[in-house]
Amino acid sequence: MSHPAAPAAPAAPAAPGGFAALGAVMQLAFVPSDFDAAVTYWTRTMGVGPFHLIENIHLDDMRYLGEPTDARFSLALAYWGDLQIELIRPENEAPSIYTGPYGVRDRLHHVCLLVDDLDAAYRLCAATGARLALEGRFGSSRVLYADPGAGPGHLVEVLQRATEGPDLFALIREACRTWDGREPLRRLG
Repeated sequence: MSHPAAPAAPAAPAAPGGFAALGAVMQLAFVPSDFDAAVTYWTRTMGVGPFHLIENIHLDDMRYLGEPTDARFSLALAYWGDLQIELIRPENEAPSIYTGPYGVRDRLHHVCLLVDDLDAAYRLCAATGARLALEGRFGSSRVLYADPGAGPGHLVEVLQRATEGPDLFALIREACRTWDGREPLRRLG
């Protein structure tokens, strides 16, 4: 009987706190090859829903690897308890984290942290050498997606908490908490 080899020791000491110092993971995000089938899987098999669809999003001042991009995408959000599940559908082939080398499909694409101070995330990226894959603004919120060095499929989204308007995430979480199984996909906006 063979035993798996022990994991290799890390090459360098971990950054104090790393991305975990910014806060807890509040979201798991996926870019499925078949968006509709993914919604069906999550709602019927996993019992998570309803998903709330926001279509044709374009972030203001969006930059992919430092360059402006006209990427557009749609996303559907639902909650599994307090954990948000996000399904993403790229709407064009413009350079972004949803196409090209970062456009991994059918497995975990990124995790998200919700923060009050996005500047702390920029400082952490600079201190750890994390690559800024995508940056932009969505309403009053700024967002960045960092590649901490593990490569495509292992991004960390850091989203600044919105300061204006209703708390969309709280509204979606409540709809999921009281969901009766009807209308598994609901359009927003």
